[in-house]
Amino acid sequence: MWGMTHNVSWSFGQSILDIFLGPASLPCSYPSPECQMSGSVQFGRTGIPSVDIPTSLLNCEQQILNELNETLCADILSTRSQESYVLYQMCLALSTLTQTEVTRVWKKACHIIQDIVLPLMEPCGETVTTKSSQRRARSVLSLNELLCDYHNWTIAGAVDPALVTMCSENDREAFIAAVCNNANVMQVLISNPSNAWVWEYCANSSDTYVVNMYCSYSTWTDETVDPSIVTFCWNNDMEQFERFMCESLEFFMVVFSTEDNNWIKPNCSEPPPELNINALVAESCKYSEWSNTRAVTAIQISLCIQNDEPRFINTVCANSTFVATLALYSEKAWVKQYCTLALSNPPTSPPIIDTVDWCDYKKWVDISVDPTVVALCWQYDQIGFRQNVCCSVQLYEELSLHPDNQWLIRECSDNDTVNTLAQVCVYSDWSHPTIVDMADLALCADLDTKNFTQNVCANVTVLHNLMANLDNTWLLEQCSNLTGSGQGVGAGNGSMVFRPAKQCQYSSWVLMLPDPKLLALCWDYDHANFVSSVCDDPLILSQITQEASSFWVGTLCATYTGPHIPDGNSTQPQPCLFKDLVDRLNWSCSADFSSVCQPGASQAQGLRMLLECGLEILQPRFEHIMTTKMASMARQATSLWVVVLLALEESQMTTLRVTENIRLSVLETMVVYMENETNFENKRVLLQCFGKVLTSLMLTRRDVASSFFLIKEYFRIPLSYLWSVLSAADLTVVREILQYYHRNHVTLQLSDEYRHTMVSVLFQTHLPKDISLFADMGILLALATPSDIMSMPPLKNNINELSIINLSIKNLSLEQKQAFGRWFSQSLPNITDVSSAFIRDTGNLISYLPFHSFQYLSPTQILNGLDVLKSNVLGPLKQQFIAQRVIGAFRNLTADQFKSLGNMSCLANYNQLMAYTQTESFSVIQDNIRTCLIQGVSIPSSMISSLVLNASELQSPSILTSQRISQLAPFLPLLGSSFLQQLTSAQLMPALSTLSSVPFTPAQAAVIIDKISPDLSLALPGSGQMSTLGSLVRGVKVETLWSLPSDVLLEALPTISSQTPGLTPTQTNAIITKLWGSASVHLWLDEVESLLPSTPLFCVIPKVSLLLVSDKAVHTRLWNTQQAQVLFKEVTDLKPSLSEKEFISLGTIASGVSCTALKKMFQNLADAQSPLRDILKFLREQPLPLPASLKKCITEELYKLEFFSDLLDDLGSQIALSLPLSIIKKFPPDMMESLRNMIVEDPQYFLLLTSTKQDLLVDKIVQRLDMYTGLYTEREFRSLDVMATFVADDMFLQLDRSFFVDSLEFLQGFCYNANKRDLVARMLEEKGTFGLVQNWTSDTLNQVDRFLFFLPKETIQLIPATLMSLERIERLFQGQQRWEVGERGSLCEQKPSELFEKKQFVLQYFLGFLKIGRSTFTGLIPSCESLHMTQPAAWSIDSIRNMPAAAFRRCLELVGQDPFFSSFQLSVLLTKAKEVYGPPSTFNTSVISQLGRIATLLSAEELASLKLSEIQSISAVGAINIWTSRQMKTIFSTVLNSTRKTPVQLDSSTLVALGHIVCGIETPVIRSLNPTEFSKAVLWLSRLRLSCSEEQLQAMIGLLSHSSVFGPVSSWGTDIFIEIGAIAAGLPDMSMSALVRDQIEGLTPLAISLIPANKFAVVFNQAQIQMFTYEQAFAVTDRQRSALSPVQETALSMVLNPWENKPIDFRGLSLGVATHPRHFLYLYSVLILLLFPLG
Repeated sequence: MWGMTHNVSWSFGQSILDIFLGPASLPCSYPSPECQMSGSVQFGRTGIPSVDIPTSLLNCEQQILNELNETLCADILSTRSQESYVLYQMCLALSTLTQTEVTRVWKKACHIIQDIVLPLMEPCGETVTTKSSQRRARSVLSLNELLCDYHNWTIAGAVDPALVTMCSENDREAFIAAVCNNANVMQVLISNPSNAWVWEYCANSSDTYVVNMYCSYSTWTDETVDPSIVTFCWNNDMEQFERFMCESLEFFMVVFSTEDNNWIKPNCSEPPPELNINALVAESCKYSEWSNTRAVTAIQISLCIQNDEPRFINTVCANSTFVATLALYSEKAWVKQYCTLALSNPPTSPPIIDTVDWCDYKKWVDISVDPTVVALCWQYDQIGFRQNVCCSVQLYEELSLHPDNQWLIRECSDNDTVNTLAQVCVYSDWSHPTIVDMADLALCADLDTKNFTQNVCANVTVLHNLMANLDNTWLLEQCSNLTGSGQGVGAGNGSMVFRPAKQCQYSSWVLMLPDPKLLALCWDYDHANFVSSVCDDPLILSQITQEASSFWVGTLCATYTGPHIPDGNSTQPQPCLFKDLVDRLNWSCSADFSSVCQPGASQAQGLRMLLECGLEILQPRFEHIMTTKMASMARQATSLWVVVLLALEESQMTTLRVTENIRLSVLETMVVYMENETNFENKRVLLQCFGKVLTSLMLTRRDVASSFFLIKEYFRIPLSYLWSVLSAADLTVVREILQYYHRNHVTLQLSDEYRHTMVSVLFQTHLPKDISLFADMGILLALATPSDIMSMPPLKNNINELSIINLSIKNLSLEQKQAFGRWFSQSLPNITDVSSAFIRDTGNLISYLPFHSFQYLSPTQILNGLDVLKSNVLGPLKQQFIAQRVIGAFRNLTADQFKSLGNMSCLANYNQLMAYTQTESFSVIQDNIRTCLIQGVSIPSSMISSLVLNASELQSPSILTSQRISQLAPFLPLLGSSFLQQLTSAQLMPALSTLSSVPFTPAQAAVIIDKISPDLSLALPGSGQMSTLGSLVRGVKVETLWSLPSDVLLEALPTISSQTPGLTPTQTNAIITKLWGSASVHLWLDEVESLLPSTPLFCVIPKVSLLLVSDKAVHTRLWNTQQAQVLFKEVTDLKPSLSEKEFISLGTIASGVSCTALKKMFQNLADAQSPLRDILKFLREQPLPLPASLKKCITEELYKLEFFSDLLDDLGSQIALSLPLSIIKKFPPDMMESLRNMIVEDPQYFLLLTSTKQDLLVDKIVQRLDMYTGLYTEREFRSLDVMATFVADDMFLQLDRSFFVDSLEFLQGFCYNANKRDLVARMLEEKGTFGLVQNWTSDTLNQVDRFLFFLPKETIQLIPATLMSLERIERLFQGQQRWEVGERGSLCEQKPSELFEKKQFVLQYFLGFLKIGRSTFTGLIPSCESLHMTQPAAWSIDSIRNMPAAAFRRCLELVGQDPFFSSFQLSVLLTKAKEVYGPPSTFNTSVISQLGRIATLLSAEELASLKLSEIQSISAVGAINIWTSRQMKTIFSTVLNSTRKTPVQLDSSTLVALGHIVCGIETPVIRSLNPTEFSKAVLWLSRLRLSCSEEQLQAMIGLLSHSSVFGPVSSWGTDIFIEIGAIAAGLPDMSMSALVRDQIEGLTPLAISLIPANKFAVVFNQAQIQMFTYEQAFAVTDRQRSALSPVQETALSMVLNPWENKPIDFRGLSLGVATHPRHFLYLYSVLILLLFPLG
C-alpha cells in the first residue's frame, strides 16, 4: 500500500518467471569475498559443503568383500542375472574397478555393503555359466614367496598401497605377524594416507596385542607421536587414554602438541590427583644433565621456563653454545629468540599479553587461526574481539566451524535472548506445513540448541516440513552435530540419517530420477561423486534437468565441466537452440547463454533465459504501444495474479515459492527506489515506518551483494532528521545499524555531531528498551556523554549485562567511567549484602561509584576485590577509605596483603600501622612509606618519625651503614644539611647511585658533594663521573664548573640537564658561557640543546649565520622567542619574500616571524583558505608559547578576512584567546561553541589570562550558549570544564547540589576566587549536604578535604575537636599544597597569602595555641618533620623558638624560605640561629645558604662580617628581594671584599648570583662593569622585579648599548627588548618616547610596571599606548594610570576594555602632563590618531 501511494512500481514479471521456472542460479552459489552472508545459514546450493558428515567407524572385514566379489558377483555376472537390478549394477560397477579402488570404496562405505547384502539372503536361481563373461575366483597362492616380502616393507615409499591391500586379504596370518605386530613396518605404512585403514584392520585382527604395542603412553613424545596412532588408541583404548590425559599434564601437552589431535575431548570431570609442580620442576629442570640436546623436549623446556624462569635464564640462556644447538631443531628454535629477549630484558613481573601482535584480526581472514589464539584474544581483548570477530560474518563463520571454537556461537550471540527466542522459535507451529524464515530457523538452531534438538531434530514430521525448502538442507548437518554422530537425526521418532554412499545411487538415477530433496542433499554432501557421476554423464544430466525443480543442476554442473575443446579437424561451433532462436529473432539482450549451451545443460533453464530475454526486448515496446490506462490495467492484472498465487500458497494448495520470490522483488524494487529518490521526506517515512519489514527481507535475501542498502540509508539521513528516524527504528534495525557501523566506520566518515546524535538516541531511546544492545555499542561507546549514560535504565539483577558493561568501560575517559559509576549506584542492590564474586564481576563499575555509595563496602568485600579495584583509577579519597577501612578492621594482615595495598597503606591512620611494628609485615610497610615519599604521596610526620626514622640513628649518623643510607635516601632532605654534614665519604660513596635520584636542595647537595669530592675525579675526560651525580649536580660549585674541560661538560650535559630539579641559574650560566665561548659550539648543539632557552642572546647573535649554514637541525631546536627572531631576521635578509611552504619549512625558527612579514604573507594568501589553515596549524603546534605581540598581529590580520569565521577552529586556544572581547562577544552560538571546545581541550592559556578577562569571557560564553538561567547542571558544569568556576556568583550558587555532594573530590581540582570560596563554604554548611557541622564524621572531613580552608573561622570551630588531630591537619596542609603545585593549581591566579591565615588558624586552634582552658596538644613543640608537612609560619613563633638545637638545625633552610614570617618573628628566629650557630662572622657557606629571609634582620656590621666568597652563598643572599638599599650596598661591598675582586673583574656568573643585590651597586660603579659579562647575565637579571633606581637602570642600559654588545638603542629590535626585560625600564626619556611598534612589542609587562609613573606619562603618547598588547596594558600600575592624561587613559582603556566600544573624543583634552605644550604638538597628536585608528 505504501508503494502504491508513493508511485513505487512493483515489478512482478521477474517473480512470475521465478515462480514457474524455478529460481535462477544464485550469484553467491560459490563463496567469494564479495559475498557477505548475514548469518551462518546456507542459502541455495553451495559448491563445497563446509563440514563433511562423518561416517560411522565399523569393524568391516576385508574378507567379506573378497568373498562377495569372488563368489556371488562372479556368478551374477556370469549368468547376467537381472533378478536384482541394484545387485547387478553393484557387481557390474565393482568389476570395472581396480583392486585399489575397490579397497577405497570398501573402506569408506562398508556399512553400505552390509545393507546391500541383506537382499542376497533370498534364494537365487541356477546360474548359467558363460565363458565369455565368467570371472573366476582367484586362487590362493603363496604370496609371501612372490609379492608379500615383508622384510622390504620398512623402506618408505617402497610398497604400493594396492599390494598392502592384496597381502592383507590373501595372506592374513602372515600379514598380522609381519605388519600388525611390527611397529617399524606399521610406522612406514601409515605414513601413506592410503594405508590408514591398516590400523582398523590390525585392531580387528588382534586388537589387544596392537593396543598393548602402540598405546604405550609413557613412551610418547611430541616428536614421535603420530595423529593416526592417537586416533587408533582413542578408539580402541579410550579409558586408559583418557585417564592418562586427565592425570598427566605432560602427556596432555604431548597429545595436543599437534593440531590434528584437537578433535579429542577428554572428560576430566573427576579432578585428577593434585599435581606436585615443585617435584615435577625438580625432576625436569636438572640443567646439569641436559648434555644431550636431542633428549631435551620442547615440553620440558616450556615447563622450566614457566616455573623456573630465573634459573633457566641464568643457566641455560647464558650458555650460548647450548642454545645454538637447541635452535638446530625446528620445534625448539624459539628458545633462541626467547633467550635473546630474556637476557636483554630480564623479567621482573609476569609477562603482559600483547594483543596487538596476537590478535591481528585482519589477517585472520586469510590464515588458519589456532583455537588457543582465538581463546586468548577473547580473554584479553573482548571489546576488539566482539568488533572484529563477532561482527564480521565471514570471519565468525570460518572460526566457528572448528570444533574447539563452538563456544563462539554462545559468546558472540546476545546473552539476553529469552524473549526473542520465545517469540521466534514457536516449534508447535512448525509441525504443520508452513514457511519458516531461514534467519529465524538459524537463530533457533544456534541459540536454542536444546529445544531445537528435541522439537526439530528428533521430530521427523517437523524436519520433513522444513526440508521442503531446499535451502534448509543444512539442517541435516546441524542436527547431526547436535545429536552426535552415534545417533540419527530424528532418532526419537524415526531415522533421517543421511548416508551419501547409500542413498546417492547415481547409476540408478538413469531409471528413476531422484526427488529434489535427495538431489540437493547429494550435491551438498557427496559433492565430488556428484560431479563425477552426474555432471560428467550427459545422459543422466539431461534427464535430471528436464525437471523444472532441478534445472539448477545444469547451471552448477556447467561450472565444473571444462570448455569444449574441438579436435583438430573440427572448426564448426556446437549448435545451441536457444542462442540460435535469439539470433533469428534479432534480439539483443544482456543474457549470457553460454551456461545453457553446454552439453547436458538444463532445457528448462534455457527456456527461462529465452523468456527473460523476450521480456527485456518486448516489454518496452508493449508499454510504448499500450495506452496509459492499458498499461495500468496490465500491471494491476499482474499484481492480482501474484496475489492469487500467494493466497493459494498460504492455503498450502501450491508450492511455487511465491512468497520468497515476492520478497526478493520487493527488495530489489526498494533498492532502485532508494537510489533514485531525492526527496528525503519520502525516504524518511519508509525508514521510520517500514524499517523492520525491509530488514527482515534483507536478512533472508540470497543475493547479498546489495543486502546492506537499507542500513546504508540510515547513514545518509540528514542530521536534522536523524533523531526522529533513528529513535523510531526497530531494535532489530538498530542492531544491524550498529554492526554495519563497526565494520565500516572508517569508510563512513561521519561527522562528530552525527555520531554523538546516534549515541544519544541509542542511550536515551533504545537501551532503555533493550539493554542487550550495549554489547553492540563498540567504539561508539567512547562518544557517550555523562547525561547519555545516566539515561540508561537501572539493572537490578541482570548480572550478565552488568558484566558486559563492566568490561566495556575499561578504555573510556575518567569522566565517562564516573558517569557509569553514578548510573551503577542506581542499579546497585544493598552493597553490603552482595557477594565477593559480585565485587569481582562488577569491580570496574564499583571503582567509580560516588563516594556516598562506595563507603558502604565492607572491609571483607574490599579485601577480596582489592585487585580489581586497584586496576582502576581511584582518587585519593577512595584510596584513603580503602586503607583505613581494611587496616582498621583487620589486625592480622599479611606481608603480601600489604604489598597488594601498596601506596594506599600510607593513607592509613598512624596508630593502625603501629600495631604491626613487631610483625613480618613491618618491613613491607616501611617499603611502602618509602615509595610513597618518592612518588609524592602525603605522609604524616608521625608515620615518618616512628615507622621509618630511628631516634638513635638520628643522634649518631656516623653509625649508619651505606645500605641504611640508601634505604633512608628519600627521607634525607627532611633531615636537613646538618644531618648530612655528619656523614662521611665512606658512607656516602657506596650509596651514590641511590642518592643521585633524590631531590636535594642546592645547599644539601653541596654538602654531599663537598664530602665526596676527594673521591671524585670530575675533571677526568671519559670518566663519566659528572653524569653519575644525577640531581646532586646542583651541589657542584660554579668555581668547579669553570675549571672543567669542555669535553667533560659536553659528555655530562644530556644527563644532568634532564634532572628535576635542574641546574641553578649560576651553574647554567657558567656552563653556557664556557661552551658558547668556543668556536666549535655549532658542532655541539645536540649536547647543549637542553640549555638553549637559557642561552644569552649575546652569545647567539655572532653565530647566527654559522648556525643556519652548518646546523642541519637548526629548524627543530627549542629556540626562545628572541633567539628565533634573530634567526628569522637573518633568513629574511637573505630571502625577503617567503612562500607558505618555505615559511613552514623554517620549523621552530618561524616563531620569530615579525608582524610585518606575517602581514605580507597573509595578504598574499587572502583568497586561499587552505594555505592559511596550514600556517595556523603550524603556528599552533610550535613547542614554545607564541609572543603576545605575534598573537595580536595574527588575530588583527585574520579578522579582516571575509572568511574569518571559517578559520576560528584553526586558531587554537592560544591564538583564539588573544582575540579582543569586542570580537568574541559577537560570536554566534556555533562559533562560541567552537571557542568553548578549544578552551576545554587546551585550558592552560585560559588560566594564563587575567582574572578580569577570564570572568568576562566566561560570562559571554554562558550567555551565548544559553546557560545563564535555571539550575546550574552537571552537564553544563562539565561542558565548561576549567571555566566552570568562573561563572557569575549567582549562577554558581545555583549549582546542582546532588552533583556537588557526589563530586566534591572532582570539584577540588578547580580554581576559586575569594567569592567562590565563600559560596563553596556556604554550600558545605547547608544541612542537605552533610548535616550540622557539629555532627561531621571522619569520612565527612575526608570528603571536604582542602575545602575546609574555605569555611569561616566560626564554622571551623564547630568541627569536633577529636577529629582534628595533628595527623589530619598535616594531610589537609599537604592536600592544599599538592593542589597549589599541581598542573592546574600552579596556573590559577591565587595568591598563597589568601589562604595562609585560614591555614594558620586551623593549626593553632586545634592544637591548643589559641583557646585558653582547652586541653592542649601534648606536642606543642613541632618536630622538623611536622614543619615540613605543614608550614613553619603556621606555628607560633614560641613553639619554633623552643625547638631543640638539633631539630632547629635540620629545619633552618625550610624556616628561612617561608615568606609569611613577620619582621618580629624573623628577629626571633635570627636570635635562635645565633644561639645555635654563634655570631654571624662564624657562619660558614652552608649556614648562610640556609638562612634565607632570616638574614634580612642582620645589622650592617653583621652583614659586613659574612663570608661571601663563594657563588653559593652569594646566590643565597641575592635571591632575597626584601633588602633595604643600605643592606644591598653593604652586601655588595662584602662580596667585593670576600672575593677580592674589583667591579670590572666580576664575571657573568657572579652577576647572576648577585640577583637583587645589583641594585646595591652605585651608579658610577655600574658603568665600570664589564659590558660583555653584564650582557651574558642580563637574561636572568631581566626576570627579577629589581628595586633599582632609574639612574641605576639607565646605567645598565648604557652597558647594554655599548658597541661591543647590542649597539645603540635606536637599532634594537623586539628581540633585544625581550632579552633585557626589566632593565628596559631604565631607557632614557628620549629613547623611550621614540620607540616604534616593533620595539614596543618587545617591552615585557614587568618592564612597563617598573617605569616611574611620571616618566610613563611623558614618554608614551596615546598612539604608542594603543600599540600595547592586553598583557602590557594590564601591567600598568595604578600610580602610572593616575598620572595619565584623559586621552592617554582612554587609549589604555581601549586596549584593556575593547568590549565597551567607547567613542573617543579628543577635543579639548590634554595630551599629557608636559608643561608649555606647543600648538604643533596638538596637531602632531591628532595626525597620529588618524594614522593609528583606535577602533
